[in-house]
Amino acid sequence: MTGSRISGGIERVVIVGNGIAGLTAADSLRDGGFDGELTIVGDEPHAAYSRPALSKALLLDGDDMASHELPPPTHEAKEILGVRASGLDVERRLVRLDDGTALPYHRLVIATGSRARRLSALPGEVTLRGLDDALALRARLAGRPSVIVVGGGPLGMEIASGCLAAGCRVTLVSQGIPLIVQLGPYLADVFTKAALDRGLTIVETAGARLAADTRVVLDDGAVLEADLVVSAVGDVPNTEWLAGTGLTEKGVLHVDSRGLVRPDIAAAGDLAAFPTPHGVRRIPLWSSAIEQAKVAAAALIRGDETPPLQFEPYFWTEQFGLTLKAVGHLPVDGEPAHVEDRLLRWPRADGTGTAVALNRRVPIPRLRRLSRAA
Repeated sequence: MTGSRISGGIERVVIVGNGIAGLTAADSLRDGGFDGELTIVGDEPHAAYSRPALSKALLLDGDDMASHELPPPTHEAKEILGVRASGLDVERRLVRLDDGTALPYHRLVIATGSRARRLSALPGEVTLRGLDDALALRARLAGRPSVIVVGGGPLGMEIASGCLAAGCRVTLVSQGIPLIVQLGPYLADVFTKAALDRGLTIVETAGARLAADTRVVLDDGAVLEADLVVSAVGDVPNTEWLAGTGLTEKGVLHVDSRGLVRPDIAAAGDLAAFPTPHGVRRIPLWSSAIEQAKVAAAALIRGDETPPLQFEPYFWTEQFGLTLKAVGHLPVDGEPAHVEDRLLRWPRADGTGTAVALNRRVPIPRLRRLSRAA
């Protein structure tokens, strides 16, 4: 077989991170002809799984415990799971693991993602980031506790929706109107009304902190208490293990338009900031991780021959009886142009736009075409 191992002298690739970015990078390397030694390191003991499902189907009160599962991988990589990367020697090309071993590489993919940002150092603060978090929260919801969710973004709203569906009394604490920062006023209003109709209590505040595992103090000094408090206030890139490498800037890993940090190192997923038409930024979305990883894996093999990433944002959420799929940049301002019932479009000056399907089964390619239509 004439593959990249022979033609490019690349015999060994290490991927640090077993999420969708790492999995996609592994598949893309194989699809691109790499037939050498491939190793994936993951700090969780689980095989790769669907993270978006954790705050959606997996939290619902039912018997389905497999909504997060992905098809078995075909990349035939060696997987080292339940072990965390602790350091990187870029000159010697070694990834150090917290069990004391070191993995040599010719090419490296960094896909260690991010973790939940916390409001406190309290050991009882509940967050939802990984599979074990979701299963533990699901088990606690079986007792129908009263719940406070701190955070009015998509994750916080999805968690609140799941808690309501489990029969809990739920209060959402939001810094301003829920979802307005992510979606814009029109769509935020649609979801807020649906949430209120389903029985969610929404408390808007300028800020909040945890005073105890079950007590939230608002900016004005008011105190809210519940049996269970869950925080959903953003994420923090997992880049601490790269300290001393000179690769990170303020905790973020910057990559070029092909996902390369340097010729022998690529990065993809939640920890990577890449060039977009709106500036260099992290876009911690499932679809973003997939598209980044495809291009980054190809660039490790082909370098500048690889076409740059042409990222078109895709976002979806399910909450309070509503499903939203959006292609194009969010948030959107003003009223939409109603193309069809619950199929909406916000035009932009350049002729493109943001296309949104609300409670509609619309194929993603159709939404992409609608977003690009002049």
